[in-house]
Amino acid sequence: MHHEPRLVDIYAAALHARVKPGTIRQWLRRGKLTHHGYDHDGRALVDLDELQQQPAVNAA
Repeated sequence: MHHEPRLVDIYAAALHARVKPGTIRQWLRRGKLTHHGYDHDGRALVDLDELQQQPAVNAA
């Protein structure tokens, strides 16, 4: 089942996941999260639903 991604910038994603923004950046570089482009301020966008599937997020 395909869904529309709920895109947020890395800072909102970090707050949601209770990790530092640098952790989100590392997950993007390592391919643990899909990069969905940039917002109007040049910040990387990630899908909140995909973020929820990260083991570190669920452990928090």
